[in-house]
Amino acid sequence: MATCYFLSYFRQKPKNQPRVNSPKVLIIQLAKLGDMVCTTPMFRAVKKTYPEARITVVGNVVNKELLAGNRDVDEYIVWDKKYPFSILNDIKKGKFDFGCVTAPGFDALSLILLANIPMISAPRIENGWSPYETRSYRLLRKLVIAKPHRMRSYAPREYLKLLEPIGVFTDDTKKHLYYSEKAAESVSVFIDGVDFPVGISPSAGNRIKQWPAEKFSSVADHLSDKHKATVVIIGGPNDNEEANVMFNHLGHDTRVINLVGRLNIEETKAFISKLKLFISADTGPIYIAEAFGVPTIDIVGPVDENEQPPISRFHKVIVPSRKGPELFVMNARVYDTEEVKRQAKCTPVSIVNNEIDLLISDIIKQ
Repeated sequence: MATCYFLSYFRQKPKNQPRVNSPKVLIIQLAKLGDMVCTTPMFRAVKKTYPEARITVVGNVVNKELLAGNRDVDEYIVWDKKYPFSILNDIKKGKFDFGCVTAPGFDALSLILLANIPMISAPRIENGWSPYETRSYRLLRKLVIAKPHRMRSYAPREYLKLLEPIGVFTDDTKKHLYYSEKAAESVSVFIDGVDFPVGISPSAGNRIKQWPAEKFSSVADHLSDKHKATVVIIGGPNDNEEANVMFNHLGHDTRVINLVGRLNIEETKAFISKLKLFISADTGPIYIAEAFGVPTIDIVGPVDENEQPPISRFHKVIVPSRKGPELFVMNARVYDTEEVKRQAKCTPVSIVNNEIDLLISDIIKQ
């Protein structure tokens, strides 16, 4: 709280300032992989308005690899809460004209205030409640430009509002990711010659959102039997337990490739981009698929289907029987644990298989 009072005393709330031709822009996104994918429209929006702008992103170490090769990002600062002064020094060196935090957070907002960035925007939560919007954060927010973030609305569009103080106005929420030629070559051995590869991720970054692995096995059997698909199980080194359960429940004739723990983030991007369809609970890889135009089926479970999951003709969401969602982009901390587990598990395999049949029919007609 001492930091709050110090900043309150020495800093006045900025007003929208005239635009400059080549602003230095800092964007802080400290959430997980899927959230960072959904932040990429911000980077493109700045570059479209200011082609000479310099964009620096602050985020976790995994997302640094996710954004590798992104033509809209000039620099990436890894967020390590153990070393706040090192991060502060890096931000100060950037001499930024504008900075924003994509989610409420006292630590992130206090650092960019201490870096003395002349114009800062931060979200003000509306249409809901967020545990991240603490008293200390709300106090600091009085010193910056507060932009509304409506819960239960499409988060990528809400993020874009943070750029309005520098004259960036857009509703374009297309995601942008890239991968290297080296990564494409590395994964070609797995994908070349496979006629209809379908990716499945039986795990999730937030384990409580997971759909049961044995249900994914039934989906894989259906894909192989009816659509002659080759199912590729995708996941990181920590996802072996779910992958093994899924693998052990598969039918003997199901065509399957198990790549869990065998691909880094760069290779995962390259591999997912080559798939015909990707199926999972609401987790990071499904947003990678969306960014590369790969059709998706998102078994959202306890997640609000309006806030972030990809939805269009080729991006389907499956919502369980429920009164309402339990997990939100701005509130994945306070919830009814038993209800979250119920919502995560209760979607029947038959409903997923039916959506698969309809979507594949559309894909073939395309």
